[in-house]
Amino acid sequence: MRHSLHRMTQTAILIGSLSLTGAALAQSDTQPQGLYSADELMDADIFLSDNPNEDVGDVEDVLLGEDMSVQALVIDTGGVLDLGDTHRVVDRDNFTLETQNADDLDDLEYRVTLDMTRDEVAKLPEYDNDWWQDAKGQARQAWDDTKQGAESAWQSTKSATADLLDDASDALNDN
Repeated sequence: MRHSLHRMTQTAILIGSLSLTGAALAQSDTQPQGLYSADELMDADIFLSDNPNEDVGDVEDVLLGEDMSVQALVIDTGGVLDLGDTHRVVDRDNFTLETQNADDLDDLEYRVTLDMTRDEVAKLPEYDNDWWQDAKGQARQAWDDTKQGAESAWQSTKSATADLLDDASDALNDN
């Protein structure tokens, strides 16, 4: 009897763990695409999807999140020879990266294409201290929300597992 209860406990815990793992995998909609060089990405030329031959700027910086994934690019656009240019923030959902000469590290180049018009680029947030402070606060809040959601999911799973174990114990005692 004790052995059966122990086995049922292990099974319930395993089922709970698998359901959490499955939920985490289902939420991940991107898979690793390869290895990229941040050094080569810096100063990569920027183009617009509606005008793929017009160079509208270059990559000035790469912004990383807590998990070290690329969250956004800072682009340098609108100036000539670094005079009159502005730094704008483009989040990762609004650009694509094309690798050129991927077989040769010495000739590796990237081409960044923005999925927006020139007018939309002009409306992107400017990369300055106010933007930085606001983005840090939002990222911290998102992290706290994620932590709380994970804790809540754990509590729900723990409670459901305890209920299953109670039901299984009651069923065994009734026999």
